[in-house]
This record gives sequence, C-alpha cells and structure tokens, in this order.
Amino acid sequence: MDGARPIIVAVTGASGAPYGVRLLQALVEAEQPVSLILSSHGLRLIQTETSLGSVAGLRAHLGAAAWDRWVTLYDDADRGAGPASGSHRARAMVVCPCSMGTLAAIAAGTSRSLVERAADVTLKERRPLVLVTRETPLSSIHLENMLRVTHAGAVVMPAAPGFYHKPTRIEDLVDFMVARVLDHLGVENALAPRWGEPT
Repeated sequence: MDGARPIIVAVTGASGAPYGVRLLQALVEAEQPVSLILSSHGLRLIQTETSLGSVAGLRAHLGAAAWDRWVTLYDDADRGAGPASGSHRARAMVVCPCSMGTLAAIAAGTSRSLVERAADVTLKERRPLVLVTRETPLSSIHLENMLRVTHAGAVVMPAAPGFYHKPTRIEDLVDFMVARVLDHLGVENALAPRWGEPT
C-alpha cells in the first residue's frame, strides 16, 4: 500500500448502504488508502440494500486487485486494531451511513466497538470526522447528539441529497451525497455537478 495516510471508512446499520458502497468505490478509484470497518448491522444492510451478499461480493464489486491494494479490512469487535489508536496515522474518518445508535455512542464516548473507538480517537486527535446520518424524523435526542458531536469537532452530514442537478436515477442522488463527503475529505471528484455548473 502506498505511503499516503488512510481514510477510515465505517459502515453501520442505518438504511443507506449504497452511500457507503459508492464512497468506497470512489475512494478506491481515486487511489486513496482505506481502513474499512463494517459493523455486523452495516454488513447486513449491504446485503439487504444492494446486490452484494458478502465481503467477498464487495471486494469483487470494487475489483479484487484494487481492494487488495487500497483497502484494509478490520473487525469491528477488535478494539485493539490499528484504528483504535491515535498512533494509527489516519487522515480522517467517515461513518457512512451512521446509525443513530452509533451517533449516540460517539456523542457519549462509550467506545464499545472499533467503529466507536476509532471515531473517539479521530475526535481526540483533532482529525476530520464526517458522520453521514440517516434517520427521519429526528427526535430531540438525535438532535442533541448531533449538536454534541458537532461541538466536539465532527461534521454531521445527513443523507439529504439535493435536486438542483436534476437527478434521473437513484445513482445520481447517491453520487450527490458521496461527492459532498469527498469534498470534506479533500478528495478531488466530479461525481455530481456543482451549483451553477451545467447539468
């Protein structure tokens, strides 16, 4: 794997697995090293909401050679894995999609899993943390947790795609959100037209 610092990508159990899959694809295509953490519920949502039935299916979808070069998979139950330490030289972390349970755990700093611990480390090391939350409607608890993590330095980016680019496919909506995430990570992309650009 190249010397660039990895981006930690976590997929948790909120509806919206296509966002996470497309984000992974875009990062691999941009030749960005990825430290990938799939929660058990996140993997189940990938199986439910996409045609990918397993980690092997996800690897095949991204391309086996590209996966092997750019993606390092971590067990969410292993809180002693690299992303659990501040010495793991990650550039940033994205939880996409981010369940309300994961949001609550990050807001409280409970660190019961590798996803939660890696997010806690990302905040304490003052690295970018993007949470692509997916829930509707939102309770006051959800909103308070969003405010709490925002005060701690995270970017809360609800999966709420725009329509000014005149989407005609579901993939256009997914690409809109993934492009916004990539912008916050500093990864160049042309997945969706920007405001004022021709559609």
